Amino acid sequence: MFEAFKTRAEGVGAEVHRVATREEALLFVRWFLETERINESPGSGALWAKSALLDGVPESEIPRHPGLSHDVSRDRAAQAKLGISEAQWGVADTGSLVLDQGAPEQRLVSSLPTIHLALLPTGNILAGKAQVFEKMNPATSKYIAFITGPSRTADIERVLTIGVHGPERLVIVCIDDVEGGPYE
Repeated sequence: MFEAFKTRAEGVGAEVHRVATREEALLFVRWFLETERINESPGSGALWAKSALLDGVPESEIPRHPGLSHDVSRDRAAQAKLGISEAQWGVADTGSLVLDQGAPEQRLVSSLPTIHLALLPTGNILAGKAQVFEKMNPATSKYIAFITGPSRTADIERVLTIGVHGPERLVIVCIDDVEGGPYE
């Protein structure tokens, strides 16, 4: 399922990485913060929305970096270069991410920064949308977003433009040993 997801996601412009453990995912995040030169300068910061992935991770293991904050607000997200969130599911036949974004912070970090880094349990990659809908619980799913590649539009004179309505870049990190979480 992962290979089909990766092929489709990369086909629509996403970057897909796979790691074996949560610890490797945290190392990837640290590396990415360095690579993207995240810092405290305006327009160079990063925001990380709280998620199930971080539950139970000792505070000392959560990446610390100048310019990285877990204090998400609309203004901070609009000025951030990078937003980090957790995706609940992946859809193999389209390469889409599915985010159950009940908390506004999750919506802000996935839609306003220039780069969106999504963390996805590899075991939550499903064949198609029908399987995703079977997993959703209408009583707890308040705001569902399907994200397929970086934001793009061709509304203006039929010229493809990236990043008009959201992030210009989508980076997906699939994590093999992370359980599906509370959304199963």
